[in-house]
Amino acid sequence: MGGGSSPCASCKLLRRRCAKDCIFAPYFPSDDPHKFAIVHKVFGASNVSKMLQELPIHQRADAVSSLVYEANARVRDPVYGCVGAISYLQNQVSQLQMQLAMAQAEILCIQMQQEPALPTTTTTHQIDHPADDKSLLLHSNNLNNFPQFLNFASSSNVIQDPPKRESLWT
Repeated sequence: MGGGSSPCASCKLLRRRCAKDCIFAPYFPSDDPHKFAIVHKVFGASNVSKMLQELPIHQRADAVSSLVYEANARVRDPVYGCVGAISYLQNQVSQLQMQLAMAQAEILCIQMQQEPALPTTTTTHQIDHPADDKSLLLHSNNLNNFPQFLNFASSSNVIQDPPKRESLWT
């Protein structure tokens, strides 16, 4: 930084003169001393300097953001750092997916109990071609709820075995 301006947060903390080409100056301004202090505490100034020097200039700001984030996570959780936060959030997502799947299954059961039963008779054409399930669906009056069932069965990665279609017809 030189030229009479205040030294960057790194040089201020390390009590050295901030050179014009200081690698820390663009990323650790003097008005945010905590940012460098925490990165220095976790990684060390020498390691951070080496990391920044090995990167192209256009990637350094993102690298500093990542170092600050990881350093903060390491201070909160010295053992797991960011991995602990990620693991916690993944567990929350799994629990919420399970709750969503259970709620969708409950809604489906309620809707199926409230709707009149689907027709059980089929034409000989439909019996000859059992793979043509769409022809039976097109003749049904209850098409409004069936796409919801298909969406539920295909979107839920929590429930392994969706209910069999045959159980809907009998």
